[in-house]
Amino acid sequence: QHAVQRQRSSVKLWESLCDSGKVLVYPVDGSHWVNMKVLIEELHSRGHSITVIRPSSSWYITEHSPLYTSITVPDEIDSLGDFIEEHLNKMIEIQRGKISTLAFLKVQMNFFSMLSKAHLIACNTVSNIIDDNELVKRLHGEQYDLVLTDPAITTGVVLAHYLKLPLVLNVRWIISGEGHFIIAPSPLSYIPAPGSGLSDQMSFFQRVKNSLFCAIVLFQNTFVVGPHYKALCDKYFDEDCDIVSFLQEADIWLMRLDFVFDFPRPTMPNVVYMGGFQCKPAKPLPEDLEAFVQSSGEYGFIIMSLGTLVDSLPADTADEIAAVFAKLPQKVIWRHLGPKPSTLGNNTLLVNWMPQNDLLGHSKIKAFVAHGGTNGVQEAIYHGVPVLGIPLFFDQFDNLMRIQAKGAAKILELSQLDGQTFEQMLLEVLNDDSYRTNMQRLSSLHRDQPVKPLDSAVFWIEYVMRNKGAPHLRTKAYRMPWYSYHSVDVTLFLLSTAAVLTFTTVAFIRWVCCRACGKRKVKNE
Repeated sequence: QHAVQRQRSSVKLWESLCDSGKVLVYPVDGSHWVNMKVLIEELHSRGHSITVIRPSSSWYITEHSPLYTSITVPDEIDSLGDFIEEHLNKMIEIQRGKISTLAFLKVQMNFFSMLSKAHLIACNTVSNIIDDNELVKRLHGEQYDLVLTDPAITTGVVLAHYLKLPLVLNVRWIISGEGHFIIAPSPLSYIPAPGSGLSDQMSFFQRVKNSLFCAIVLFQNTFVVGPHYKALCDKYFDEDCDIVSFLQEADIWLMRLDFVFDFPRPTMPNVVYMGGFQCKPAKPLPEDLEAFVQSSGEYGFIIMSLGTLVDSLPADTADEIAAVFAKLPQKVIWRHLGPKPSTLGNNTLLVNWMPQNDLLGHSKIKAFVAHGGTNGVQEAIYHGVPVLGIPLFFDQFDNLMRIQAKGAAKILELSQLDGQTFEQMLLEVLNDDSYRTNMQRLSSLHRDQPVKPLDSAVFWIEYVMRNKGAPHLRTKAYRMPWYSYHSVDVTLFLLSTAAVLTFTTVAFIRWVCCRACGKRKVKNE
């Protein structure tokens, strides 16, 4: 029996090696790399050969890995961490000030400045790749089956088009906001625009606000980020092209969300939902951490993390948060890399890193104080842990709004953050059972699927390999001019036809009436 099992295992291994493909990965660093690496690990485990293109300043993407072969390309940044930290600190400083139109404009201008610089550097990096004849020759010679990229920075899409390879996107965000907005109908009457912080149930004035935020995204795409990609397209492609069309030509969109998390909306056949694909059952904690957690007794523990981009909050804010934690009967594990808060209590453990997924899956976890990044929110849903969200930038407020709308979270904006408000909201999340009940219901819905999200994602990547793309799943709508897509020409034609018929009918009736009147007049005379 053991011999038969070994033989079957050998056959499966041989089959997987025979069916293995070659994947060129163009990732985005930071938290985006965290979830891209999950796909790479799974593809590697199935026998696929992976090559990762990484910039020389990469933060998390290591040059040497047992999972992939890397190609390091020079960029214009000495340290990606310093570049991001410089801009994010500015945004935090602005948001902590008084809420006003001026403060909002300052946040937007700083955000646009950061985006423009980041995308310009990325475009210059991919330009260096294409201009390197030896590297391009090597990439062609490898005969990759597809390009897998995250289009939050869209240079991987440009490279895939240049190499004429099938394209799979690991996506939520693109240069013009949320990915759905350029491939699927997106009525603003019930689909919130990125940054609006709205749900799918809007009043009239909320719909006005939603339209204004959509206009901000269009401005960003047209004037802030778009020109960098337009210059790139004009330099390397003969046809009159643009980056949005390149995105719309992608074979498969692996979307990092599901409709347990997001609001229902129209979609397309080549969109595959893999929300929570990076989530796994909790593993045992290290001994020292397990001992700390067990010491919490019946009260349990809380964890706090603001993600990979933010090491710490300003000192005065950190002191207020630490003072609130010190009052709690629960134990607290806090990822904090800044100066030790002066008000830190004995119940709070400061760490440089934490096994977040394993802590969220622990039986004694009571709440998660988080910034609202997609990965953390999905892990909280998977494990059924209520959230107190402190959104800082990017998509975080929108993510938290989606679970707050479902009664599983509270949002505390940075401009409102003080000791009293933080304590009030944290106690509400801890003591009101409805938050945990609602989050556990979301967890149950998320887990109730016929196929695991990661298996579904890998199936569709391999589907593109086997079939050399998936053009039959793509809509041709993106090839239509805007006036045809919205049927403006049809509407004008029908209105013109109706006007002509109306005019002709009225003229005919007037002619008949005039003729009848003329006959009566002649008769009377």
